[in-house]
Amino acid sequence: MGATLRAVRALVLLAGFYLLGVFLLTALVGTDLLLYRYAPASVAVKLYVVSVLLAIPLVRGLFMLRTPREEEAAGLPVTETDEPGLWRTVREMADEVGTRAPSRIVLTADVNAAVAEDTRLLGLLPGPRHLHLGVPLLQGLSEAQLRAVLAHELGHYSNADTRLAALTVRGRAQVLRTITHFEQRADRTAARERARQEKKNAKAQAKGKRAKEVGTGHAGVTYRMMAKIYIAYAKLYFRATLAVSRRQEYAADAAAARISGRDATASALREIPVLDAAFGFYMSGYATLGSDTGLLPPRGEVFGGFGRMLSARRLELAGLRTELPTEALSPYDSHPPIADRVRRIEELPDDGRADEALGAALDLLSDPERTLAALEDAVLADEVRRFGRVRDWQELLDRTMAESLASSGTPLHRAFVAYTERQPTLPALLAVIEDGQLWQLARRLPLSDQAAAANGRAFREFVRPTLHASLTTMALAELSARSLVRWEFSWERSAIPHLPPAADGGDADLDAAVGSAVADIPDTAPLRALLTHHERSTEV
Repeated sequence: MGATLRAVRALVLLAGFYLLGVFLLTALVGTDLLLYRYAPASVAVKLYVVSVLLAIPLVRGLFMLRTPREEEAAGLPVTETDEPGLWRTVREMADEVGTRAPSRIVLTADVNAAVAEDTRLLGLLPGPRHLHLGVPLLQGLSEAQLRAVLAHELGHYSNADTRLAALTVRGRAQVLRTITHFEQRADRTAARERARQEKKNAKAQAKGKRAKEVGTGHAGVTYRMMAKIYIAYAKLYFRATLAVSRRQEYAADAAAARISGRDATASALREIPVLDAAFGFYMSGYATLGSDTGLLPPRGEVFGGFGRMLSARRLELAGLRTELPTEALSPYDSHPPIADRVRRIEELPDDGRADEALGAALDLLSDPERTLAALEDAVLADEVRRFGRVRDWQELLDRTMAESLASSGTPLHRAFVAYTERQPTLPALLAVIEDGQLWQLARRLPLSDQAAAANGRAFREFVRPTLHASLTTMALAELSARSLVRWEFSWERSAIPHLPPAADGGDADLDAAVGSAVADIPDTAPLRALLTHHERSTEV
């Protein structure tokens, strides 16, 4: 299907969404005229009210079709002077694809690459082109793999995909916004009716009368009816437009394999889901480690550390490349499953290009450290940029763990306060355990109905995991306060606490000590031995 025909179809589908509202309003008006002419006056008046109730959400829906101006995603625009190597590569790939190169490149902080075009006349006339390129891709891909990604994205230009994307995306957004509007209006109407009934019940109870059951009845039913009509059209719209999107992805994959090589294209597709999962893990486990305490990694390391983690966890990530996502394809997915895309490419004949451009894609940047630091300034929120900076990752871990442990509040903390009405400290808790009151205290923990009904050993098994986890946190907090724990930062695994040696000089086992304290017959001696290490060291 050519670009003109696709533009016509996208326009017809979008126009159909407008015309649906006009058609429904016309049908209501026609029904009202028939009622006026043939129905008894008493019946007609009631049906007129229903007609107005149906017309109100339709009129609102038509006004909702105006699209708000979208803000551009945060990123770092780079000129050819800033990054000559990257721009040269993009221009080379555009020439090979046979299309006009983008006029603007924006580096972003996500695992994604995307192209866009500011078109005119419903996408029939071309306009300035933009390439958004995620720095995590540069950190995780080889140059050959990046070239395949660029060839794929630029392939969308050559097929006029981006020229029509604005029109198609606008239609999808209109459908979703209007449906959301109807559903929100229905919810608000139901909420008002519920509030009215609750207020009426409160007055009745104040007079000693019995309250009636609160129910929303048919409140908001007209809005929900309109939402269902538009949902039906949305399914048609999405099936029609997204089927084309999937074919466009296959065509762009084929162009990438032809230009950049079969192996580079297939391996890039395998790598991107791995990088996406790894980047999410990195951001939650490393980059934002100090967010609750107002701390940031060293400048340039908010995103720069991702590359270090990838290198350290190379073997761990290798296994993920063979486990491609195999989730079932929804009719509304704009992209085909990665597994299917990889299979199609790997079935192509060997082109003998496996050893091309094996260098790191990040080397295309003139000064990666400078770019990573500038990216922080471009994408981090103002309040985040005002966080304090640490000297290195070890300091970030030490300060974060010390502050988070000092302010931690576990279920056991809250249960202790409820049971004793005292401040929850580890020495005080150990005294309660030694006094034989652990399982009575455990009754104050948040319990499921099954746990609350259990007794004896069954009850202990229900609550033991919560007790163990909470007591471990309390023990670490106490050891940290006494400077008896040292945290080891690692890119390869989670942070490891190092405790003072045991009395016999061997390694201390916190897990075993906590396990003894929450055993059926609790024994706090191993845990107290860890806590008294400081006193023993002082005496020596």
